[in-house]
Amino acid sequence: MFRTRAYLATLAMAAVLAGCSTGGDAGGNAGGAAPAAPAGNDGRCDASGADFAMGKQASAELLEQARKASGSQIARILKPHDVVTLEYRSERLNLNVNEQGVVNRVNCG
Repeated sequence: MFRTRAYLATLAMAAVLAGCSTGGDAGGNAGGAAPAAPAGNDGRCDASGADFAMGKQASAELLEQARKASGSQIARILKPHDVVTLEYRSERLNLNVNEQGVVNRVNCG
């Protein structure tokens, strides 16, 4: 009885872990290569890499380009009246936009 339960628990754990792994490129890169990030940043944001976005109209494409250039794992666009939490996440890039949707600030957090 104990052996059967142990076997089933092991099998269930293996199934759960297999479901958490990714078998391909979730980013949708045509070449299959991982996006290039600045060496040695461990997925942390370096906002200076995304300074090129300043003054441009915010879009999903611009956000993804800025995320890759900054080495961040995640990124978001913040509008003037968006409600945000105060937690700091070193792996997140923020593109702050004005009322017209033009990027006026690039920062990490």
